Amino acid sequence: MEVVNAIGRRKAAVARVYVKDGSGKITINNREFEDYFPSSILQYVVKQPLTTLGVEANYDITINLDGGGFKGQAEAARLGIARAMVIIDPENKPALKAEGFMTRDSRVVERKKPGQPKARKKFQFSKR
Repeated sequence: MEVVNAIGRRKAAVARVYVKDGSGKITINNREFEDYFPSSILQYVVKQPLTTLGVEANYDITINLDGGGFKGQAEAARLGIARAMVIIDPENKPALKAEGFMTRDSRVVERKKPGQPKARKKFQFSKR
């Protein structure tokens, strides 16, 4: 199998995912997976599509992550991996879609408005 690539996004994070046959090694920005995401919760989030399909040890995955925070990056990587698994085998799509891994979470931070301290917060109103 040649290398399959897919893109995942979440908030400001972008994950370019490259999947090829291998032994289950995940590399993120040329670092070990466990070094990049020391939190076991985020490691679990990234591996969710593979665990759902039961193919954790079948593919080597290289991910280039850019932008955002660690939570957004982990969820972007999850979407990228899920999309790559569907490209490899379209029959994987219903199982991943049922778990919600094929949906791009479009929620992003609302912009700050002029004359206000934040997006929705207002300065205290003074009648006099």
